[in-house]
Amino acid sequence: MNQVSTLFLKIAVIFIGLPILALCIFVVPEIGRYAGELLSNITYIKYFVISFFYVSAIPFFIALYQAFKLLIFIDKNKAFSELSVKALKVIKYCAIIISGLFVIAMPLFYFVADADDAPGVIIIGLVIIFASMIIAVFAAVLQRLLQEAIEIKSENDLTV
Repeated sequence: MNQVSTLFLKIAVIFIGLPILALCIFVVPEIGRYAGELLSNITYIKYFVISFFYVSAIPFFIALYQAFKLLIFIDKNKAFSELSVKALKVIKYCAIIISGLFVIAMPLFYFVADADDAPGVIIIGLVIIFASMIIAVFAAVLQRLLQEAIEIKSENDLTV
């Protein structure tokens, strides 16, 4: 039963990554082109927008890979190990990096929203910031709990 549920979660992790990969391939160049047309007075805005989205996708895929590794550790009954703590730590840092990147890019979202008269662009940026911060806090809490469980387990192993 344990491997069935982790298999389902592994498939879910893959299906989370596929739409983002498709967005990076098909939509991000169009967003860059649109931003270049919209903010034509800023010379390299097209390349900045494209590179920003690609750079922010890197920690996302690293975090997905770490989540996949965490599920593999659960399958191998190594859920309570330092490897799991390390994977959660990497997920936490990736979420913080994504949030930080989008905080830095919020003026760009503002310029695009102001030029296009679409305030929803700013809301999308804020949703990404807060969602990644929630993931970072959740990963930090899980990391702390897992670390304490490992310490309790090692203490129990020493007393027996």
